[in-house]
Amino acid sequence: MLRNDFKLAWRNLLKNRFFSLINILGLATGLACFILITLYVTDELSYDRYNEKASRIYRVNSDIIFGTTELKLAVSSDPMGATLKKDYPQVEEFARLYTSSGSKLIKKGNVFINEGNVGHADSTFFRVFTVPAISGNTNTALNEPNTVVVTKSAALKYFGTTDVIGKTIETNDNNGTLYKITAVVKDIPTNSHFHFDFIFSMDNVDYNFGNYLSHNFQTYLLLKEGTDPKEFDKKFIEFTDRYVLPQAKQFMQVNSMEEFRQAGNKLEYHLMPLTDIHLRSDRVAEISVNGNIQYVYIFSAVALFILLIACINFMNLSTARSANRAKEVGIRKVLGTERKTLIRQFLTESTTVALLSLLLAIGIALLALPYFNRISGKEMSWTLMTTTGFLLLLVILPVVIGLLAGIYPSFYLSAFKPIMVLKGKINAGAKRSTLRSVLVIFQFATSIILIVGTIIVYRQLNYIQNKKIGFNKEQVLLIEGTGALGNNNQAFRNEVMRIAGVKSVATGGFLPVSNSSRNDNTFSKEAVMDSKNGFNMQVWRIDENYIPLMGMEMAMGRNFSKEFKTDSSAVIINETTASILGYDNPVGKKIYTSDVNDPAQSIEYNIVGVVKNFNFESMKQQIGALCFRLGDAYWETAFKVDPANMKQLVSQVEKEWTKLAPSYPFSYKFLDESFNNMYRAEQRAGQVALSFSVLAIVIACLGLFGLASFMAEQRTKEIGVRKVLGASMNNIVSMLSRDFLRLVLVSAVFAIPLSWFIMHRWLENFAYRVNISWWVFLLAAILAVVIALLTISFQTVKAALTNPVDSLRSE
Repeated sequence: MLRNDFKLAWRNLLKNRFFSLINILGLATGLACFILITLYVTDELSYDRYNEKASRIYRVNSDIIFGTTELKLAVSSDPMGATLKKDYPQVEEFARLYTSSGSKLIKKGNVFINEGNVGHADSTFFRVFTVPAISGNTNTALNEPNTVVVTKSAALKYFGTTDVIGKTIETNDNNGTLYKITAVVKDIPTNSHFHFDFIFSMDNVDYNFGNYLSHNFQTYLLLKEGTDPKEFDKKFIEFTDRYVLPQAKQFMQVNSMEEFRQAGNKLEYHLMPLTDIHLRSDRVAEISVNGNIQYVYIFSAVALFILLIACINFMNLSTARSANRAKEVGIRKVLGTERKTLIRQFLTESTTVALLSLLLAIGIALLALPYFNRISGKEMSWTLMTTTGFLLLLVILPVVIGLLAGIYPSFYLSAFKPIMVLKGKINAGAKRSTLRSVLVIFQFATSIILIVGTIIVYRQLNYIQNKKIGFNKEQVLLIEGTGALGNNNQAFRNEVMRIAGVKSVATGGFLPVSNSSRNDNTFSKEAVMDSKNGFNMQVWRIDENYIPLMGMEMAMGRNFSKEFKTDSSAVIINETTASILGYDNPVGKKIYTSDVNDPAQSIEYNIVGVVKNFNFESMKQQIGALCFRLGDAYWETAFKVDPANMKQLVSQVEKEWTKLAPSYPFSYKFLDESFNNMYRAEQRAGQVALSFSVLAIVIACLGLFGLASFMAEQRTKEIGVRKVLGASMNNIVSMLSRDFLRLVLVSAVFAIPLSWFIMHRWLENFAYRVNISWWVFLLAAILAVVIALLTISFQTVKAALTNPVDSLRSE
């Protein structure tokens, strides 16, 4: 019986090749989008879940407010992990990561290679995280200083083999440090929030350990089974009073943490689940750029809606061909076929279409995967489709889609009364017409929401690109790692300045972009700091050329100058800091900070200038407190250059580098590229949204085409009568189009408030954002109307041109 149903289904597909092709292509496109987005969502949700103890691993986050300056940190103090394990039995193990260095120069042969995937870790690291060993004992691998664990890829890259236990690698630490390889591990999975190729011993970190007030370490806790993390969070209050407060009293007047909090300050810690870090954390000092749970929700909804649009197409196109199937149904009913048999046959047909569409969709998805990886920033492989869960989804999909898309056409077609059918009296009925109208409204409402979303995303990105950010990011060439030049640094700058097209030079390890080096210190406007006059502030060391090279403007006072010897103890603050201090003119005033070596003593700095506010971090954040100090920061050198012949200019700079540092890698970038990288996630989201918006509109248009076919078939005789009575082609086209345009306009009424709400919530992520203008919604509605008109024009014109004799022949 089932075999016969499939045979009949196949014959009907071949009989109506054109509509079958539209059905299969529309459904295949929707399924391909669904598969790609499902791969994306699955990959995003899988981060860090490869760890066997992932459900019990938590990172300690820090929330600090001091003097209106707020810091949300992914790091905590260095003694925190060990102290928590010692004092609280709920902590089974802890591990710290130190990644402040960012990268290391590692020697291969006679040259150094700049490696970015490096970090220092405690010997307990491998007891917390699941990183399988290939050789060596990871439990003891980092117990001693000058030891390192490398991944399989790193071992093959530097030695051509994984048999490297006992061998050494040389870094540029302290003008050359040898590290002994004590273990080789498998490559860390791509779906991890850290990606280390070299894990060095924590004993080699040059740091003033034991400071509970300095936050520079990623601290992870492995809690014992049954521990409630929310209950454990409450213990941080006791921890702060016991350990942080005594050290705070050494450099500021504060009697209790309660007094500190009442002054509007905050120093709080809380646990974040390891599996939440990638999608739910966007804090200062993240190890790598994370994802965003909002995009997972948005793309999941888009996948579902596109799939529903494709199913609606099938329903509309199936009912559009109802007149062709009516006589078949009528004759079979007269011959005794039961309605349930007809329903089963039509569901078999829809399932067959779904199955064929799925096979085509898999092919489309495989072909589109490289492009999708490129625009989404992923490295997904087709092998993800071979996992048990995904294969199960592929098996279930055609059945679910077949039922979902075929349930309405099957009940609709099987309900035809034999007598009415054989007399040629088939009427869709007002109720059925209403349902189809609702489905088309849903399709175009979804399309309008996607159009509005795409326009606003690109408007926000354009706003970021063109907003006056307080500095000039164009034509700034950045040479990285210039600290490796040592005493040749000045000679390098002098030689580069002689190259045609190089206008000026400045040094500074700090750039006005996120994830650049940062140095947060506490300051006060009085010599004695207390909980009311203190505040946090970033401190950047720069030279006297930095401000003019970056195109920053002075609001008052002056820039640093070599002519003023006292500038070694001077600072230039930004307008935010001036506002915190409360001075109308802070030039000539002093600010104070504690001496690191003697917290009871304060160091004073004279304010010589105020620089106008500039966005030195992502526009998702308000501009915070910042000051410049005069000093050499040789690890990055900036050159203002002429954009003409840029390739030749960079080549000449590289030649000068090679002369002075032949063993060290030449690495460069442009400031505008670093700026754009801050919004890479938004750019990718915009590209993905644009791609799927186009596909959703195409699929929706197929549905509209199907409805136009249906309406034209239903009103064939009416059109014939109107033409006989003198109606022109324009009258007929207008009559048929009016109904469709009404549906599109109704869809706009539903889509506009919903799209406003969605995009308003998305824009709340940015401290600096565009306003949602009314014309965006008008443009989206007009586009939807134009697209609808273009889609139905073929069918309406065709119907209007039909000879009325043919239309009325059966009467």
